[in-house]
Amino acid sequence: MTATEFTARHRYARITARKARLIADEIRGRSANQALELLQFSPKRAAAFYLKVLRSALANASQDEDVNLNRLIVSDCRADDGPMLNNRLRWRPGPQGRAMPFAKKTSHLTVRVKETPAD
Repeated sequence: MTATEFTARHRYARITARKARLIADEIRGRSANQALELLQFSPKRAAAFYLKVLRSALANASQDEDVNLNRLIVSDCRADDGPMLNNRLRWRPGPQGRAMPFAKKTSHLTVRVKETPAD
């Protein structure tokens, strides 16, 4: 039997990829049930984004009748940089009359689950 992977993505998520990668590293390689539990109780803001994406990936997997949902693992979990919101830097006041740039960053979150072979 070939291992089929099921993917879900959240594109243009309004969170920086650097912060989202902290959560991505936590759930990568875990079973889907463990990852759901970890995300539900994590205080990190990125966990709420990944919880929705993981649930979507599990819903995609449930469409296939041959897949046992209890044997799914998170095979790949990524946070890639997206474009800046409004595609430009914005400015806030800085010390001594200067202006300090800041950017509203986005990211593309990807979760891929696959079934482990039966023992």
